[in-house]
Amino acid sequence: MSKTLPRLGFSVGDLAGIGPEVIYKTLRDERLLQQCTPVVYGTATSLFDDFPVEPHTEPLTFRQLRDAADIAPGRLNAVTCWDDDFVLTPGQPSPASGQAARESLLAASRDLKAGLLDAIVTAPISKENTQADDFRYPGHTEFLTSYFGAGDSLMFLVDESQSLRVATATGHIALKDVSTRLNADLLRTKIRLLLKSLQHDFGILKPKVAVLGLNPHAGENGLIGREEADVIAPVIRQFEHDGHLVFGPYPADGYFGTGQFRQFDATLSIYHDQGLIPFKLMAFEQGVNFTAGLPVVRTSPDHGTAYGLAGKFAADASSFRSAVYLACDVVRARQAAAIVRV
Repeated sequence: MSKTLPRLGFSVGDLAGIGPEVIYKTLRDERLLQQCTPVVYGTATSLFDDFPVEPHTEPLTFRQLRDAADIAPGRLNAVTCWDDDFVLTPGQPSPASGQAARESLLAASRDLKAGLLDAIVTAPISKENTQADDFRYPGHTEFLTSYFGAGDSLMFLVDESQSLRVATATGHIALKDVSTRLNADLLRTKIRLLLKSLQHDFGILKPKVAVLGLNPHAGENGLIGREEADVIAPVIRQFEHDGHLVFGPYPADGYFGTGQFRQFDATLSIYHDQGLIPFKLMAFEQGVNFTAGLPVVRTSPDHGTAYGLAGKFAADASSFRSAVYLACDVVRARQAAAIVRV
């Protein structure tokens, strides 16, 4: 396998939030350059010059580039995405901060598709503030799934320090639409994506997966709902019949409350908050959002823009830092798998 360090593009997110700060704090650790070549998509001086520098330390220095083809290994690189400086107020999203988030993400995605990057790590955006005529997506996951032509993808929350992995069958949709969106084809697709990602991205040869129920108490044998009996359980039984270690459906409250999740390599929740609330309770500071099922590698921190913290230099960069290291690990795992297949 090539010893070339992974080239990681960082989209800066909404500039009125904490994205630039958590990127800056991550880049302050010089050990990062031993693991990857970072490429920030934005003008480094306008992004980072206002952040404090610790006494007796040097400010960060970047190679500001027009073209990612000129990325230099072993250095901090930044690719210019806009020519004009934005007038921004920390904590106050604006059309300008939404535009910067779009332009940074689109530029990094183009370079990833062109093979100039090995992965991207996306800082948080405001889903509302990022909308535009040419960007109508509820989040990064949906945009990247469309942009890279993936038939489907999987929102996958990961904390490798606890071997905690939680995916969602339905993502950014209204809770009232979950039961109508849930069907056997969707569930089969998400389970296949989860199994494949655990094998190829995390190196688990025979993954063991739990699937949660939709209703309280997993439907209580049909008393509280029929989705478990009519949709979820038959799909699980088919995977078991085909030799996969897929189990459930489990009642979500007891499953997490008793620590049963520790018996599995990953958990598939049925809807967004069912999986993300317990995950963030256990792993908010170091959790990572990984988009499984894409032909490319994308990670992000598991938190949002945190406008209330912006400008105070009080944000915790642990989650973004974990997202960077997970991206490196997945790139290397995919490279190793490709060599084995050859």
